[in-house]
Amino acid sequence: MNRAKLQAFGGFLTAMVIPNMGAFIAWGFITALFIPTGWIPNEGFNELVAPMVKYMLPMMLAYSGGKLVHGERGAIAGCVGTFGLIVGSEVNMFLGAMIMGPLSAWCVKQFDRLIDGKIPAGFEMVVNNFSLGIIAMILSLCSYAAIGPVIEFANEMITSMITSLVKTGFLPLLSVVNEPAKVLFLNNVIDQGVYYPLGMQQAAEAGKSIFFMVASNPGAGLGLLLAFSFFGKGNSKKTAPGAIIIHFLGGIHEIYFPYVLMKPLMIFPMIIGSACGIMVFEFFGAGLVAGPSPGSIFAYLALTPRGNFIGILAGVVTATVISFLLASLILKTNKDNGDEKLEKSIEKSKAMKQEGKDLLASSLQTEAEALKDIAYIAFACDAGLGSSALGATAFKKRLQKIGVEKNST
Repeated sequence: MNRAKLQAFGGFLTAMVIPNMGAFIAWGFITALFIPTGWIPNEGFNELVAPMVKYMLPMMLAYSGGKLVHGERGAIAGCVGTFGLIVGSEVNMFLGAMIMGPLSAWCVKQFDRLIDGKIPAGFEMVVNNFSLGIIAMILSLCSYAAIGPVIEFANEMITSMITSLVKTGFLPLLSVVNEPAKVLFLNNVIDQGVYYPLGMQQAAEAGKSIFFMVASNPGAGLGLLLAFSFFGKGNSKKTAPGAIIIHFLGGIHEIYFPYVLMKPLMIFPMIIGSACGIMVFEFFGAGLVAGPSPGSIFAYLALTPRGNFIGILAGVVTATVISFLLASLILKTNKDNGDEKLEKSIEKSKAMKQEGKDLLASSLQTEAEALKDIAYIAFACDAGLGSSALGATAFKKRLQKIGVEKNST
């Protein structure tokens, strides 16, 4: 259950970040192109970089987070409350926005619950508008005076710890945590919750960040699937080539998770391959200008700044080769066909993803009569971007079982 709760939390972070990924990528391109060390330096366009990263991007995160908690009223409260953090702080408030946006919306939501059904007829608009304005004002003032300094201190502490890890050369050790967490479908928790905010802050200062690649390198997964393609047996050998296309080109890393769950020893090639990839990234001083979502090789190349292509490709290739060699060794010394285990692993993966989805979508688990009044349902996958279609299909079947039929596409 704890893992499911973390997965659901990762799903919430994903729902906050992913709608704004286009904006982050746009900012990344502007940074890569027009800063003094960019592809085509331009003093005028370079003036867009700092305001976008200081004001626009955190406000977009706050809006999305607030809307998730309490609709449009929550989104507005999230923006106003977060603005106090931005103005009152010297650091870029990505982490602060991801906290203050939902928190502000939650405060408004509690107030709305308190007064629900108690507003005299004809005064709804006055009460709603003024209550939102007053609460948002108080939240903005509090965030400026009290909450902002706390978040800024916490942000500086986390950044200092990670920076020290980088300087001492121990950053590759994060793979010991990253790879098992990914296989347990906690990839969004570590990416959207930890590495992306750190990467955004570092990219705002340096124009690129290695943190975007710490957990998203597609190389280790590619090596694993290549090993199954050459030395696997039965269904695992037959399905691996197709999985390579989905994983490496499509960026849907969840496709290789069942292969690791089928043979738990495969986590070691993933850890070592990923760690070696990070070491190469560090050696070349490579980084991306924004988070690669999904983690496709195309996304990696598109977000690579000038002068970093060799380092990026070297890190991906290194992770691939190391993972492939170690995974091949395990497969060649293990004569088990693995067909039955692969099927069980796929089912286990689905069950693990479903636990987190159940927590996130608990409000949808109501009686069929209540669901029939819903005109439209949007399915957002919380365990991985590319698996939304598969999850939506399973969700449709689940609704059908309780008597809710699909009326339109």
